[in-house]
Amino acid sequence: MSDPAALSEIAERHGITLDRVTAVGGGCINRCFRSGDYFLKFNRPAFLPQFEAEAVALEAMAATKTVRVPGVIGHGLAGEQAYLVLEYLPLQSLSPQSQERLGRDLAALHGHTHPKPGFAIDNAIGATPQPNTPCDTWLEFWRERRLGHMFRLAEAQGRSFSGADDLLAKLDQLLPEDPEHSLLHGDLWAGNAASLADGTPVIFDPATYYGHDEADLAMTRLFGGFSPAFYAAYHEVRPPEAGYQERIELYQLYHVLNHFVLFGGGYGGQAES
Repeated sequence: MSDPAALSEIAERHGITLDRVTAVGGGCINRCFRSGDYFLKFNRPAFLPQFEAEAVALEAMAATKTVRVPGVIGHGLAGEQAYLVLEYLPLQSLSPQSQERLGRDLAALHGHTHPKPGFAIDNAIGATPQPNTPCDTWLEFWRERRLGHMFRLAEAQGRSFSGADDLLAKLDQLLPEDPEHSLLHGDLWAGNAASLADGTPVIFDPATYYGHDEADLAMTRLFGGFSPAFYAAYHEVRPPEAGYQERIELYQLYHVLNHFVLFGGGYGGQAES
């Protein structure tokens, strides 16, 4: 971190001590650092709404007292940079026991619901804006705020998908109109889950909103990394609904489209198929 004045401003604003700041790798969107008990993210000033949204999401999940997430210290602007300060957690890979516990914890998180799908604030899925304005039904939300949104972003990049309009028109034949709207992590792939040394599972980097719990589960299956014990533990608490297996790819499509929007390449063909 090359701006001591910004660090001093952040420390004073939030009543913390920041010293011996070291860079942390692994992210592709923000510049990340550790200072003692704190984890700091920096980006350009225009990125501040995304840090605010991440803080709101982490606080919403923490308030359920179900699954461990990093604590939020604060966010704002300092030294011509947007920043987010979180609790630093020493993380390690999920053990088999941690996987099983995460299944139960995620199921408990999904037990917290809202009358309408959406969220109090827009956020991002990776670096892609994710609109969360509530809709009257889940079917409408997935059609407009999720698949329709991604199809429009792809079209703005010059790519249209054969059958997209037919799919959107026929969603009522493929999805339940209005299932329970659970509090979701929103971007739950293996890279956003880990554990503490005592085995406590932790999830982070959320794209949170209220929606069908199957949307979170579908994302866990897209890139692998979650064990059969994770799913068994989850479904002990929340048994799968009829048609669950058939809906997985439809919920994964949103994320495949997002990867096309972000990275292009073969993700377009994957989405088309």
